[in-house]
Amino acid sequence: MANHKSAKKRIRQNEKKRVHNHYYKKTTRTLVKKLREMKDKEEAEKFLPKVLSEVDKLAKRNIWHQNKASNLKSKLMKHVNSLS
Repeated sequence: MANHKSAKKRIRQNEKKRVHNHYYKKTTRTLVKKLREMKDKEEAEKFLPKVLSEVDKLAKRNIWHQNKASNLKSKLMKHVNSLS
């Protein structure tokens, strides 16, 4: 356990940040899953910008690596374009 006042504060901050990041990661993963399950192309095309926006936000905040976000966006766009 931490002995210094600043170390105790850092522990509190890290926990708060961890919970916050977990919420956004989980939300984005759920959106990605929903998009992948869609069969209707028009519906998926309307939903895609929202998902891409959330992925970009995670990459911007360094919750996900930029390359992971790019790869995921590419795969999702391919998926939507392959729908008939």
